[in-house]
Amino acid sequence: MNPDAIADRLAAFPAAIRAVCDPLDAGDARYRADGKFWSILEIVCHLCDEEESDFPLRLKRTLADPTAPWEPIDPEGWAIQRRYREQNLADQLDRFAALRAQRVAWLRSLADPDWDATHQHPKLGPMRAGDLLAAWSAHDALHMRQIAKRLYELSLRDAPGFKADYAGNW
Repeated sequence: MNPDAIADRLAAFPAAIRAVCDPLDAGDARYRADGKFWSILEIVCHLCDEEESDFPLRLKRTLADPTAPWEPIDPEGWAIQRRYREQNLADQLDRFAALRAQRVAWLRSLADPDWDATHQHPKLGPMRAGDLLAAWSAHDALHMRQIAKRLYELSLRDAPGFKADYAGNW
């Protein structure tokens, strides 16, 4: 386990996501090529909510008391209830950066955490604190890949009648 490397990636992610999202206008941020997968705006809103209610919270709870139950989460429901599609991308990017800075500061403040502290997840089985830390970082990468796919789809949308085959494919 290299928590410093993971913390460095977690800390850098808000700037990376902002760099790819800043050029987008509101329509591009809300664009869904197929109408069913999340737009870039929805992905960023999801990242904010996960930062508030999932990975850091569950990691903190597992380190403090692995037997304590986790609060339930509903990412798909949040998207509707919290009206992700009506949010402002710049505001959500700011929100994510602030939340992540707080969470990384907390992570870096930990003194000799027990990465093997294990919570018994009702569906996934045993989950160690280290598993949660690894998943937190991997979650960022998965959503960056989603955002890259939306950017690819925007390229196709903006060049109707032309092919992007020369770029390669997914």
